[in-house]
Amino acid sequence: MEQDNIIRFASRMDYLPPYLFGMINKMKMDKRRNGDDVIDLGMGNPMDPTPDAVIEKLVNVAQDPKSHRYPESSGLPNLKKEIAKYYNRHYNIDLDADKETYFTIGSKEGISHLCLAIMGPGDCVLVPAPAFPIHIYAAVIAGANVMRIPLEPENGFLDRIIKVCEACYPSPKVLMLNYPHNPTGVVTDKAFFKEIVKLAKRFKFMVINDFAYAKITYDGYVAPSFLEIEGAKDVGVEFGSFSKSYNMAGWRIGYCVGNEKIVEALGKIKGYFDYGIFSAIQVAGIIALRDCDDTIPELAKIYEHRRDVLCSGLERIGWDIERPKAGMFVWAKIPEPFDKMGSMEFAIQLMNKGNVAVAPGAGFSEEGEGYLRLALVENEERLRQAVRQMKKAMDQMKI
Repeated sequence: MEQDNIIRFASRMDYLPPYLFGMINKMKMDKRRNGDDVIDLGMGNPMDPTPDAVIEKLVNVAQDPKSHRYPESSGLPNLKKEIAKYYNRHYNIDLDADKETYFTIGSKEGISHLCLAIMGPGDCVLVPAPAFPIHIYAAVIAGANVMRIPLEPENGFLDRIIKVCEACYPSPKVLMLNYPHNPTGVVTDKAFFKEIVKLAKRFKFMVINDFAYAKITYDGYVAPSFLEIEGAKDVGVEFGSFSKSYNMAGWRIGYCVGNEKIVEALGKIKGYFDYGIFSAIQVAGIIALRDCDDTIPELAKIYEHRRDVLCSGLERIGWDIERPKAGMFVWAKIPEPFDKMGSMEFAIQLMNKGNVAVAPGAGFSEEGEGYLRLALVENEERLRQAVRQMKKAMDQMKI
């Protein structure tokens, strides 16, 4: 009987599939507990160390009892000033440190809470697909309707946005962008962002750009900030992360910068959820932004070498690979005839027969089917070994 059912969930839970990375991690950990050496290319979880200066500052500040109190929830004043200096130094963008910056417990948390602040039932959100899951499901959790806009082919993406905006009533409220893109590695330029700003003003939608992979770029490509475009701050914000540029994934520190009213809304709703980031981490973040610019190109070069090793290895075993110009993933099309298995089954077979964990493309919406996302987090020798084990697994698969 319904009245006897004590444990009942909110209806929004019905719209949430099992979390992709949780499933992959469970399979991986089960195998490792059984003694298997699983090479993990499934999650973008950096294995390289945080810069020494950042660690040393964390340790030093953490020993001060004053840092054990509740922190500045929006970010320490000096940290907010430092991100403003960073944007001016790297992108020639002027930010009001007090009103146009806010620090979050990673960009994923920040995007999720912003969606709660600016979206609700009846609102429509446009999300390029394939998509990192939170870009879709943060909006779903907020009660909004999500319309996926296929990224491919790239040359028609803006036209597809226009058609949706002209056909929908009410018109879309938010466009979620992510450049450099996760999972596909697709990149863009300032000309694209200029058109986005024009469309945002024409159709009255807000823009959120997830800029987590801003500095992990290859082959001379430089990723532009959305905020570099005149008028961008009128329509949107940009989220960034310390996770990738400084190998600070587990530290959980990110930021939102841009439109003052949107930043204010994020701060208002976060005031009901948390007290901000541990002060010692915030001070360590100041050191990262101020003193670690020279470590970023070195890290990007490491990822570029790993990209080349993995892509060359996959090409040798018959895969058709497009090398990304940014990000820490290779978006690999599953070769025939294995594509008939579907990306989830193929990923499971690679895990079971080859001890290689990968992320199936289907986990990034149905537009990702037929692909795998391979993270460049292992060292070069482990990547070579992963390719050998993938080839061995494929030789054992029954189609």
